[in-house]
Amino acid sequence: MTGTADPDRYTRLLERLEANEREFRRLGRSVLRVQEDERRRLARDLHDGIGQNLTALKHRLAQLRDSVGAHTPLHDSLEAAIQLCAGTLEDTRELSRLLRPPILDDLGLEPALRWLGRSIGESAGISIAVEIEPLPPLDGERETLLFRVAQEALNNIAKHARAHSVLLRLVEREGQVQLQVVDDGIGFDPAATAGGSGLSGMRERLRLFQARLEVHSAPGDGTRIRAVVPLQGL
Repeated sequence: MTGTADPDRYTRLLERLEANEREFRRLGRSVLRVQEDERRRLARDLHDGIGQNLTALKHRLAQLRDSVGAHTPLHDSLEAAIQLCAGTLEDTRELSRLLRPPILDDLGLEPALRWLGRSIGESAGISIAVEIEPLPPLDGERETLLFRVAQEALNNIAKHARAHSVLLRLVEREGQVQLQVVDDGIGFDPAATAGGSGLSGMRERLRLFQARLEVHSAPGDGTRIRAVVPLQGL
């Protein structure tokens, strides 16, 4: 009869939508894997290629400097070139670590998060405490997911929050890993910046793993974010 609801048809449509959503998440995770592989390759090329070339150049300049008389214009110019080379080498190494820190692949998530907190804290002049409870084993994709969300959250704090102290906690509760980042900064109105400050990117990345992002903040009251990632199922 015309206008009569067809339960089977709606069931099929719902199943199709759910299948499309699963396929969307699968394709999205594939894109993230490709991006991380490319980051890993670029980081290795920077470290092993450009980094080693800069190291060799620095040593050669030092040899030339030592072969000329001290307190001469040429000596001073070579010394300045050595310092420039050393600074560029350190910048290259830092970029390599930020692209894909080897510690994440070599030692896992906990050491990588502690390194991240120490690195951003030192560069931004913020006290960042990292607390990590014992966790069940995590696959590489979830470790990368949690690291990237933490990296984005801490970078946002360093750029915008004017915070003095930050707490980063990683815990497991009822089959879910929770990444919590709390700062004492100036805060903001989440409704007014729903897609800004990297929040949209974090939400989209988490969505691909059926995870979610919770944000609590107010002007003058700091910010608390929590990423909740299920341990099972995709």
